Amino acid sequence: MSFGYKHGVPPDVDLVLDCRFLPNPHWVEELRPLTGLNPEIQDYVGSFELTEQFMDRMTSLLDFLLPAFVNEGRSVLTVAFGCTGGRHRSVAIAERTAAWLREQGMTPQVRHRDVAK
Repeated sequence: MSFGYKHGVPPDVDLVLDCRFLPNPHWVEELRPLTGLNPEIQDYVGSFELTEQFMDRMTSLLDFLLPAFVNEGRSVLTVAFGCTGGRHRSVAIAERTAAWLREQGMTPQVRHRDVAK
């Protein structure tokens, strides 16, 4: 799930990850009207070493957590990625994480709560 902090943190999630430390495409005039569903935003957010470091650490955390949740009888883990407005960074990271989960043989469901706001 992706969301914007300015619209409130979603209730009933298991893990919230803040993406506001990543470079913000909102400040790039030609990228502002786009969303994290657009390849241009995904490429921009993904072009920074900081993003790669975050993805490496976050996927390692999920590698650790997912089997532990399954062992506790949980069939769903809701991860919420937040950025300021919920249109760019959090959406791009949620999409990239969903792709990684599919590569691991899982079937993620992705919801972008604030992408249209």
